[in-house]
Amino acid sequence: MRTRTVLAAVADAACIVTFAAVGRSSHAGADAVLDVLRVAWPFLTAGALTWVVTRAWRDPVPMWPVGVGIWAGTWGVGMLLRGLSGGGLAPTFLLVAATALAALLLGWRGIVALVSATRGARSPRGSAQPGSAGRSAQPGSAGR
Repeated sequence: MRTRTVLAAVADAACIVTFAAVGRSSHAGADAVLDVLRVAWPFLTAGALTWVVTRAWRDPVPMWPVGVGIWAGTWGVGMLLRGLSGGGLAPTFLLVAATALAALLLGWRGIVALVSATRGARSPRGSAQPGSAGRSAQPGSAGR
């Protein structure tokens, strides 16, 4: 498996756990780690399923359709699993979860796209490799 794919899967999982941890931090609980895992498991499971459905391993970074598919599937299937397992589905939680998961799962993809576009705009055009034969020598630069 490619490094980029592994990093994207880890980033998605970290986003989901972050969502659960931040949400749980606003409520008192006896065991913080177990509470976070109780909140996170339906969404982690849903995220893994949507990775399969979207075939995200092929190219996990694009916002559309992969990122949006992973977000929608993680939220929708995650809520279904949460409801089936007895977890609450208050309307405010539905809205907050959709917003937070979108910000996290789509946010890192947006940052990657922005950084990639910025790097692409700064790279020299027409050169096979940066710093190679594509650039002409400046007068007086020989031997430096």
